[in-house]
Amino acid sequence: MIDDAALLARAEALVRAYAASSRRIATAESCTGGLVAGLLTAVPGSSAVLERGFVTYSNEAKTDLVGVPTDLIAAHGAVSEPVARAMAEGALGRSRADAAVSITGIAGPGGGSSNKPVGLVHFALAATGGPTRHIERRFGDLGRAEIRRLSVEQALALLEGAF
Repeated sequence: MIDDAALLARAEALVRAYAASSRRIATAESCTGGLVAGLLTAVPGSSAVLERGFVTYSNEAKTDLVGVPTDLIAAHGAVSEPVARAMAEGALGRSRADAAVSITGIAGPGGGSSNKPVGLVHFALAATGGPTRHIERRFGDLGRAEIRRLSVEQALALLEGAF
Protein backbone atom coordinates (compact mmCIF):
# COMPACT_ATOMS: atom_id res chain seq x y z
CA MET A 1 0.00 0.00 0.00
CA ILE A 2 1.12 3.49 -0.69
CA ASP A 3 1.61 5.55 2.48
CA ASP A 4 0.74 8.99 1.16
CA ALA A 5 -1.61 11.26 3.12
CA ALA A 6 -2.42 13.44 0.09
CA LEU A 7 -3.42 10.41 -2.01
CA LEU A 8 -5.52 9.04 0.84
CA ALA A 9 -7.32 12.38 1.17
CA ARG A 10 -8.06 12.34 -2.56
CA ALA A 11 -9.33 8.77 -2.29
CA GLU A 12 -11.62 9.79 0.60
CA ALA A 13 -13.05 12.67 -1.44
CA LEU A 14 -13.50 10.39 -4.45
CA VAL A 15 -15.35 7.78 -2.40
CA ARG A 16 -17.62 10.47 -0.93
CA ALA A 17 -18.38 11.92 -4.38
CA TYR A 18 -19.13 8.56 -5.98
CA ALA A 19 -21.22 7.44 -2.99
CA ALA A 20 -23.23 10.68 -3.10
CA SER A 21 -24.09 10.05 -6.74
CA SER A 22 -24.60 6.27 -6.29
CA ARG A 23 -21.83 5.52 -8.79
CA ARG A 24 -19.41 2.62 -8.63
CA ILE A 25 -15.83 2.05 -9.74
CA ALA A 26 -13.93 -0.88 -11.23
CA THR A 27 -10.17 -1.02 -11.75
CA ALA A 28 -8.02 -3.01 -14.18
CA GLU A 29 -4.44 -2.72 -13.01
CA SER A 30 -1.23 -4.13 -14.39
CA CYS A 31 1.95 -2.37 -13.25
CA THR A 32 0.26 -1.06 -10.10
CA GLY A 33 -0.83 -4.55 -9.05
CA GLY A 34 -4.02 -3.40 -7.31
CA LEU A 35 -2.69 -0.26 -5.62
CA VAL A 36 -5.62 1.89 -6.80
CA ALA A 37 -8.16 -0.60 -5.46
CA GLY A 38 -6.10 -0.94 -2.30
CA LEU A 39 -6.05 2.81 -1.76
CA LEU A 40 -9.80 3.06 -2.26
CA THR A 41 -10.45 0.24 0.19
CA ALA A 42 -8.42 2.08 2.83
CA VAL A 43 -11.36 4.51 2.98
CA PRO A 44 -14.22 3.57 5.31
CA GLY A 45 -17.41 3.18 3.29
CA SER A 46 -15.59 2.29 0.09
CA SER A 47 -17.65 -0.90 -0.24
CA ALA A 48 -20.47 1.29 -1.55
CA VAL A 49 -18.18 2.56 -4.32
CA LEU A 50 -15.51 0.02 -5.31
CA GLU A 51 -17.43 -2.61 -7.26
CA ARG A 52 -14.39 -4.74 -8.13
CA GLY A 53 -10.73 -4.66 -9.00
CA PHE A 54 -8.96 -6.75 -11.60
CA VAL A 55 -5.22 -7.31 -11.23
CA THR A 56 -4.22 -8.09 -14.80
CA TYR A 57 -0.45 -8.28 -14.49
CA SER A 58 0.09 -10.94 -17.14
CA ASN A 59 -1.07 -10.85 -20.74
CA GLU A 60 -3.17 -13.94 -20.02
CA ALA A 61 -4.91 -12.15 -17.16
CA LYS A 62 -5.67 -9.20 -19.42
CA THR A 63 -7.34 -11.60 -21.82
CA ASP A 64 -9.02 -13.92 -19.31
CA LEU A 65 -10.29 -11.34 -16.81
CA VAL A 66 -11.15 -8.27 -18.87
CA GLY A 67 -11.33 -9.67 -22.40
CA VAL A 68 -8.38 -7.95 -24.08
CA PRO A 69 -7.99 -9.77 -27.42
CA THR A 70 -4.70 -11.63 -27.73
CA ASP A 71 -4.23 -10.26 -31.25
CA LEU A 72 -4.45 -6.71 -29.86
CA ILE A 73 -1.66 -7.48 -27.39
CA ALA A 74 0.39 -9.17 -30.13
CA ALA A 75 -0.03 -6.21 -32.49
CA HIS A 76 0.58 -3.35 -30.03
CA GLY A 77 2.15 -4.84 -26.92
CA ALA A 78 0.66 -4.91 -23.44
CA VAL A 79 1.88 -1.38 -22.75
CA SER A 80 -0.07 0.53 -25.38
CA GLU A 81 -3.05 2.78 -25.88
CA PRO A 82 -5.23 0.10 -27.53
CA VAL A 83 -4.63 -2.34 -24.68
CA ALA A 84 -5.27 0.30 -21.99
CA ARG A 85 -8.56 1.18 -23.70
CA ALA A 86 -9.55 -2.48 -24.01
CA MET A 87 -8.73 -3.08 -20.34
CA ALA A 88 -10.94 -0.20 -19.17
CA GLU A 89 -13.79 -1.14 -21.48
CA GLY A 90 -13.49 -4.79 -20.47
CA ALA A 91 -13.51 -3.94 -16.75
CA LEU A 92 -16.60 -1.78 -17.25
CA GLY A 93 -18.33 -4.49 -19.26
CA ARG A 94 -17.47 -7.26 -16.80
CA SER A 95 -18.61 -5.40 -13.72
CA ARG A 96 -21.55 -3.45 -12.36
CA ALA A 97 -19.48 -0.27 -12.23
CA ASP A 98 -20.27 3.09 -13.77
CA ALA A 99 -16.60 3.95 -14.39
CA ALA A 100 -13.53 1.78 -14.90
CA VAL A 101 -9.92 2.91 -14.92
CA SER A 102 -7.04 0.90 -16.37
CA ILE A 103 -3.28 1.12 -15.97
CA THR A 104 -0.60 -0.68 -17.98
CA GLY A 105 3.02 0.34 -17.98
CA ILE A 106 6.68 -0.33 -17.34
CA ALA A 107 7.63 0.42 -13.74
CA GLY A 108 11.16 -0.94 -14.03
CA PRO A 109 13.87 -1.24 -13.20
CA GLY A 110 14.10 -3.47 -16.29
CA GLY A 111 11.73 -4.22 -19.13
CA GLY A 112 12.05 -0.97 -21.03
CA SER A 113 13.21 -0.38 -24.59
CA SER A 114 13.95 2.66 -26.75
CA ASN A 115 10.32 2.68 -27.96
CA LYS A 116 8.82 1.81 -24.60
CA PRO A 117 11.13 3.08 -21.86
CA VAL A 118 10.87 2.51 -18.14
CA GLY A 119 8.30 4.98 -16.85
CA LEU A 120 5.94 4.70 -19.83
CA VAL A 121 2.40 4.15 -18.54
CA HIS A 122 -0.89 4.10 -20.43
CA PHE A 123 -4.18 4.87 -18.67
CA ALA A 124 -7.77 4.66 -19.85
CA LEU A 125 -11.12 5.52 -18.36
CA ALA A 126 -14.37 3.99 -19.59
CA ALA A 127 -17.60 5.35 -18.16
CA THR A 128 -21.24 4.73 -18.91
CA GLY A 129 -22.61 7.26 -21.35
CA GLY A 130 -19.28 8.61 -22.54
CA PRO A 131 -16.32 7.87 -24.78
CA THR A 132 -13.29 6.03 -23.46
CA ARG A 133 -10.47 8.42 -22.62
CA HIS A 134 -6.76 7.66 -22.80
CA ILE A 135 -3.71 9.30 -21.27
CA GLU A 136 -0.07 8.41 -21.87
CA ARG A 137 2.54 9.40 -19.31
CA ARG A 138 6.30 9.15 -19.63
CA PHE A 139 7.37 9.55 -16.03
CA GLY A 140 11.00 8.64 -16.70
CA ASP A 141 13.14 6.16 -14.83
CA LEU A 142 12.24 7.49 -11.38
CA GLY A 143 12.32 4.12 -9.62
CA ARG A 144 9.64 1.48 -9.40
CA ALA A 145 7.91 2.84 -6.29
CA GLU A 146 7.67 6.41 -7.61
CA ILE A 147 6.36 5.32 -11.02
CA ARG A 148 3.69 3.24 -9.32
CA ARG A 149 2.77 6.12 -6.96
CA LEU A 150 2.50 8.57 -9.85
CA SER A 151 0.37 6.02 -11.71
CA VAL A 152 -2.07 5.79 -8.80
CA GLU A 153 -2.22 9.59 -8.74
CA GLN A 154 -3.04 9.73 -12.47
CA ALA A 155 -5.71 7.02 -12.12
CA LEU A 156 -7.38 9.02 -9.33
CA ALA A 157 -7.36 12.11 -11.56
CA LEU A 158 -9.16 10.19 -14.30
CA LEU A 159 -11.77 8.92 -11.87
CA GLU A 160 -12.22 12.41 -10.40
CA GLY A 161 -13.06 13.75 -13.84
CA ALA A 162 -15.22 10.85 -14.99
CA PHE A 163 -18.61 12.55 -14.55
